[in-house]
Amino acid sequence: MEAQINKDERMELRVSSTDKRIFKRAQKLSGDKSFSSFVVRIVKKEAEEIVAKHDRIIVSEKDRQLFFDTVFSNTKPNQNLAAAAKRYKSKKS
Repeated sequence: MEAQINKDERMELRVSSTDKRIFKRAQKLSGDKSFSSFVVRIVKKEAEEIVAKHDRIIVSEKDRQLFFDTVFSNTKPNQNLAAAAKRYKSKKS
């Protein structure tokens, strides 16, 4: 049995009759039981992909900045990093 989801928000939008026809046809072909569930599923999937892509870009930009700041800074490696490098080098020999 599916968990009951409280749907108390409403959205309204206007589309052309051509767009609505193609949306309705796609809904029937997809097997979604209702037009609303079809639209919500498709829009939600696309929205999640857009947000995920944006978040990956932001994280990637932060990682890039951190990497270059670390590589090009004049700071010395901390004790943990130096110990890890020493362990790595000893295993390669």
